[in-house]
Amino acid sequence: MALLYPRWFIDLWIPGFDRPFEAMKQVPWLIALAMFGMGATLTVEDFLRIFKMPKGVIVGFVLQFSVMPLLGWSIAHGLMLDPQIATGVLLVGCCPGGVASNVVTYLARGNVALSVTMTACTTLAAPLVTPSLMYLLAGQNVPVPFWGMTRSILYTVVTPVVGGILFNQLIERIKLRSKELEGVLAVISICAICLICAIIAANSQESIRSLGAILLIAVLLHNLIGYLLGYCGARLAGLHETEARTVAIEVGLQNGGMAANLAASVLKSAPAAIAPAIFAAVMSITGSILATWWRQHPPKTDSVLAATDADSE
Repeated sequence: MALLYPRWFIDLWIPGFDRPFEAMKQVPWLIALAMFGMGATLTVEDFLRIFKMPKGVIVGFVLQFSVMPLLGWSIAHGLMLDPQIATGVLLVGCCPGGVASNVVTYLARGNVALSVTMTACTTLAAPLVTPSLMYLLAGQNVPVPFWGMTRSILYTVVTPVVGGILFNQLIERIKLRSKELEGVLAVISICAICLICAIIAANSQESIRSLGAILLIAVLLHNLIGYLLGYCGARLAGLHETEARTVAIEVGLQNGGMAANLAASVLKSAPAAIAPAIFAAVMSITGSILATWWRQHPPKTDSVLAATDADSE
């Protein structure tokens, strides 16, 4: 819709105001809203769960912040992308997983607890890890404002997530927490991410039309190879099938909204925001297909491995 009717998403009409607002300037608020919705589905126990399943979380954390950044760098250089476009591809790889990975893991009948814990841990680590990776991998080609990126992640990602967690604790204490409310907050998060991607697409209509094919190839390679390397890395690290599938989903699905916001508000580059927007759309399709396949083909070896582990103990 944004590509067909860009004017709808270049200026936003907000009820109660008599003038439109420049949509690009609302992106940080939208990502903050999405992250608050994600935080409202988390609890303190999700962070403490790392002590119950340390191996899975650590393996997933390492793969998340190694596979996707290096893969993004390799694809950008291999396809000889324009530096600004390449920065967007790399930025996607340097971001943590998003709430979509938790939903896809649930649909795939993976280890939802592991997925949620990985998302929580990588999100909280993002203010330092994401700018550091960008500086190391892209700093020679484009200026990377390290502290500006750190502040942006703190303000638009970490603070809203923490606020959402506190909100979750509050409504649980006063007995208002419910699955219906969590569902509403999840929908709000998804709608905010969709709107961010639409705004980016509308403001980059010509670039997408001229670079659409090569960008789609880059994004597909990044996403699909991310699944593959995430799965293989987890299996090589000794994780069971269900945990390996969960890690694959967490690695392959990135926080595209966060990457688009950083590109638009920190790097001040509309071209760099294109790849994250396309990635967010593509990963929703591939993630749904992968979840359906794995749901129809449940692991057959986990029960045997679990029994073997129990016997050895």
